[in-house]
Amino acid sequence: MSVFAGPTLTWNQQEIQEDAGFFASGGTVTEITQNGVVYRVHSFTTVGTSTFTVNRQLKNVEYLIVAGGGGGGSGWGGGGGAGGFLTGTTVIATTSHNIVVGAGGVGGRYIYNQGQNGSNSSAFSLVATGGGVGASRSVSGPRSGGNGGSGGGGSPGADGGTGVSGQGNNGGRGDPYSGGGGGAGSAGENGSSTKGGDGGAGLASSITGTSSFYAAGGGASGGSFGANVGDGIGGSGIGGNGEGAAGARSAVANTGSGGGSAGSDRVGGSGGSGIIIIRYPIGVIGQ
Repeated sequence: MSVFAGPTLTWNQQEIQEDAGFFASGGTVTEITQNGVVYRVHSFTTVGTSTFTVNRQLKNVEYLIVAGGGGGGSGWGGGGGAGGFLTGTTVIATTSHNIVVGAGGVGGRYIYNQGQNGSNSSAFSLVATGGGVGASRSVSGPRSGGNGGSGGGGSPGADGGTGVSGQGNNGGRGDPYSGGGGGAGSAGENGSSTKGGDGGAGLASSITGTSSFYAAGGGASGGSFGANVGDGIGGSGIGGNGEGAAGARSAVANTGSGGGSAGSDRVGGSGGSGIIIIRYPIGVIGQ
């Protein structure tokens, strides 16, 4: 590998040349090559606040910011909504920056509590909103899913939560069985007379060099007081599955996906923790 040099470079090549000597620290650092361009990648997966330090301004930095997913409901409740999904490019100033990775929300327990929304993730003044909790069934009546980056699924007879525009989608309605949690790629599926709703799809990103899905919704458990029907499936293979008989599955960590809901008095699945990934070009192959 060598970096660009010389007066005959294109605009994109100029960006690589100017940034070749750039140094940053923080997170897990790897280097990848895509289409002949070598990128340095910083991945932040630990929940809480970390520091990303740069020694001079860098333009056209790519980022992926995913918040924590919402917890799944219980008592045949709704699936958890995905954490907010943000991606794009930005300019990073010469200083130390706080990088905050949000936790996934805990699942609810039938009658006793509703579980929790996921926590926000943030970097460079950009905030991805935590996913909405899936509604747990209540003796006092239907419950709506929580609002969030994507909304949680509603319990029987109630609407799903509302997603944040540009970050995610709404949760599914419980009609008559509970709705699936919303995902960044699509809304949660409404419940039906035969099954709980599936979680909404996530979105794929290749920022690490490999295409991976993030921010999918959790599936809703089917059934009603022992009369089990089909269970909803978590979105994109990373959201938690709804399980009426064996307890809900939690979402995959560091995907920001929603937890699946549980049946009876079991605890709903936890939402997946969020993730933040940053990359910038440092050189090219064959130049």
